[in-house]
Amino acid sequence: MLRPATDADSAKVLEWRNHPEVRAVSLTQHEISAEEHASWWKATESTESREVYIFERHDVPSGVVTFFDIDRDDRSAWWGYYLDNSGLSERGELLPAWIEIQRQAKRFAFEQLDLDTLEGEVLEANDAVRRFNRRNGFAEIGTSVRDVDGTATTVIHVRATRD
Repeated sequence: MLRPATDADSAKVLEWRNHPEVRAVSLTQHEISAEEHASWWKATESTESREVYIFERHDVPSGVVTFFDIDRDDRSAWWGYYLDNSGLSERGELLPAWIEIQRQAKRFAFEQLDLDTLEGEVLEANDAVRRFNRRNGFAEIGTSVRDVDGTATTVIHVRATRD
């Protein structure tokens, strides 16, 4: 289930984002400071083009999905997500949660947010996510080389459209 994030979720979201496994596959890999996170959180609350949802698995907050650059006229948005890797691993639920969050988020984007197009990015080296994206209807539509914390890194642009 996805539910709107609240201020009570902020600390957990930062903890999940700073997990080493999450940082390793992110476009910014440094550890996010409390101040940086607070600034992002506050800006998110006041921006209509960004929405943050908490993914709950078995009624336990287990991840976060962010839809951003939401264009309601064009019915499109970008998205990203990450999980509570530590908690889910301890419960032996990381892989099923990873499958579930992406499927729920995509369905939510098309059915609840009424989008026609969902865009995302994935590091070229992240083969597991690339394969899973393809299985879930995301096409790889382009690449770019970006600076990811001081390293030139190939980033793949993916897109899914409403069925």
